[in-house]
Amino acid sequence: MIMLKIGIFGVGHLGKFHLNNWQEIEGATVIGFFDPNDEHAKQITEKYGLKRFDDASTLMDECDAVDIVAPTIYHYELCELALRKSKHVFVEKPLANTMEEARRLVKLSKENNLKFQVGHVERFNPAFLALKDYKLAPRFVEVHRLAQFNPRGTDVSVILDLMIHDIDIVLSMVKSNVSYISANGVAVLSDTPDIANVRIEFDDGCVANLTSSRISMKKMRKMRIFQKDAYIGIDFLEKKTEVIKLNAPGDKNVFTFDIESVEGKKTIAIANPPVTDGNAIKAELVAFKDAILNNTQTHVTIMDGFEAMDVAHKILEKIASAQH
Repeated sequence: MIMLKIGIFGVGHLGKFHLNNWQEIEGATVIGFFDPNDEHAKQITEKYGLKRFDDASTLMDECDAVDIVAPTIYHYELCELALRKSKHVFVEKPLANTMEEARRLVKLSKENNLKFQVGHVERFNPAFLALKDYKLAPRFVEVHRLAQFNPRGTDVSVILDLMIHDIDIVLSMVKSNVSYISANGVAVLSDTPDIANVRIEFDDGCVANLTSSRISMKKMRKMRIFQKDAYIGIDFLEKKTEVIKLNAPGDKNVFTFDIESVEGKKTIAIANPPVTDGNAIKAELVAFKDAILNNTQTHVTIMDGFEAMDVAHKILEKIASAQH
């Protein structure tokens, strides 16, 4: 079996989750990590006996692929170094700190025949995966993503911290260009927006209304999708999915009830697609490994990451202009 050598960059809160998951993935082995934080490094070397590298370049020289879980401000320099050293790249969202950095990475990535995956983990959420065989053609999308305040995430706005998950999901479903964005946001406990409401309009007429807050008393991660033939509800937090639609002959595994209409009797079907219990972080890392070993396209490409980031930054511009 081919054993992929992985180098991890950043072993803080999220980096530890990545490291734990890599330990369980067949076909890959973590050869070491780079993190300038001595406290983080001490915990990892004591717990796992992993080699700590003193500089990023040396670690990259010894691995096949990098997993970058460092703060966003370091994404560009680490991704650029990895690509120049011909290493496959997994980087946490957002892709980079600025749009200029993101553009450079896209250009550099295209020049190399390398795999590049962005960590939009909700694509691997079991509740979303439960719909993989269902035709999604949204006309209206309503999203609420609420979180309790945590100072750890405030190096970026709530748009780049939380809402970008939903921006990516919406862009993956709506196969149309964004035509208009309106946005409102308020900085409450940090220097950047902590709560925001956004309306995204698409050329095909679809509209997405997104609300994100990191100052809520309760957690919520819900998406409601309305399309010509159905209503689809996704609870990313509770890992539940439901589909309500007009029943088609032969449909199975649904609860149904009748409604009267001018054409006669129709049947409404309520289905709960089976949600397979799963670890989304592990699933995205496995997908990255498989893309390298099988020479297939990554599940969340660098262009997916770029487009989500582009919309997120346009939202931030709208919020900034509304405040002046």
